[in-house]
Amino acid sequence: MKYKSGNAEELKHKFWNALADSPFVFVELESMPDEAVPMTAQLDKDADSAIWFFTSKGSHLAQLGRAKCTFTGKGHDLFARFSGVLSVETSRERLDKQWSNFVEAWFPGGKDDPNLVMLRMDLGDAEIWNGDLSLLTTAKMALGMDVREDAAEKHTETTL
Repeated sequence: MKYKSGNAEELKHKFWNALADSPFVFVELESMPDEAVPMTAQLDKDADSAIWFFTSKGSHLAQLGRAKCTFTGKGHDLFARFSGVLSVETSRERLDKQWSNFVEAWFPGGKDDPNLVMLRMDLGDAEIWNGDLSLLTTAKMALGMDVREDAAEKHTETTL
């Protein structure tokens, strides 16, 4: 069972808020699924179809291409898996906008560090699960009752 379209939008909104609150994801290239690495997603509230990452030229992510991210919300109340395409972001304006002291801590040469690569992930399909179970669902679980339908109502497949 999938969320109705209104609920899907609500769940997407919850996803973006959770990602802004805790922007840490596992990223893997589809061509290298055994090499997922934790990364910090750089978000832009006005760009809901892309996220950015800073990495080094030697990183396997710098090979670019189709990628997947896995996300768990800070309170473990939201889970997501989403796909997209990694490419090199060449906009200096974007680099300046996303740059922070936290990024600079990894690249002591600053914005002109020769090892720095800024990646853009244009987002595609996603699956989002709301792990925030109701009191009734929790009680059913405690009694060993079937909660699969309740859980299915807290899931959506969508495009970001």
